Amino acid sequence: MAEFVTIADGLRFPEGPVVLPDGSVILTEIAAGQITRIAPDGGKSVIAKTGGGPNGLALGPDGKLYCCNNGGFEYLETNGFLAPHGIAKDYSGGRIERIDIETGEVEILYKSGDFGSVLRGPNDIVFDQHGGFWFTDHGKVDYARRCHDIVGIFYARADGGHLEEVIFPSNNPNGVGLSPDGKTLYAAETYTCRLMKFNITAPGKVAADAGPGGPGIPLYRPAGYKFFDSLGMEAGGNICVATIGECGISVISPAGELVEFVATDDIFTTNIAFGGADMMDAYITLSGSGRLVKTRWARPGMKLQY
Repeated sequence: MAEFVTIADGLRFPEGPVVLPDGSVILTEIAAGQITRIAPDGGKSVIAKTGGGPNGLALGPDGKLYCCNNGGFEYLETNGFLAPHGIAKDYSGGRIERIDIETGEVEILYKSGDFGSVLRGPNDIVFDQHGGFWFTDHGKVDYARRCHDIVGIFYARADGGHLEEVIFPSNNPNGVGLSPDGKTLYAAETYTCRLMKFNITAPGKVAADAGPGGPGIPLYRPAGYKFFDSLGMEAGGNICVATIGECGISVISPAGELVEFVATDDIFTTNIAFGGADMMDAYITLSGSGRLVKTRWARPGMKLQY
């Protein structure tokens, strides 16, 4: 197992890490409904209270945070581990929020119904070189009503002027990322545990006939009982997918081969982000146990747009 240093603990299901140049990390605490900054020495400060379920997070072209808010989960807590369990009793609707880091002001940029969209559980987000962003909608499971949402993958503009469901249906997509050249969109499906790729033809557009079943091309699927969560990209094009159940990060090549598996000690290993001068500091959210950890990665991560 790789050597990990715990940067912070006591977090309430952390996700969406964003690494800043000063070495601090901003992340979401989904179960606490807040955005938290973690200083290099582990100190915590709350940037904003969003409510609902703040999930994926990214810096936009205006220096503000863009947050996928899934509207909230219920939780089970056993043996010190926290686990999402179905839709929140006070579910507040899926939305995309824009957050001012300095003031903590939270603005709803897009909500369900805007541009004819249905947003149930926005999950992960990535900006492209054109200033727009892709995001996944993971949907909700409602155990009381015995139903599971049919969802998709969206593209939107940062100015609030365009929102489009580009890929529908999708199998409860979670992590999303772009290849270094911006020509390929990757999405990790949780319950099928598939990594899908889509050929981008223009900003916010994918080839409709890339695969036998439509736009998506299945790239990789591991054996065994496990699930994919969020993902991060390496500079060389490998896709690092947080893997629940097996506890760790699956590193997959653009050709669909498993490069390596980096094991952790938390069944809810949910996300990875890169930082440091050489982009080889990997920050991983261990959500079940509420920790942010850091390790040295074997290869540099990809620098994000903003």
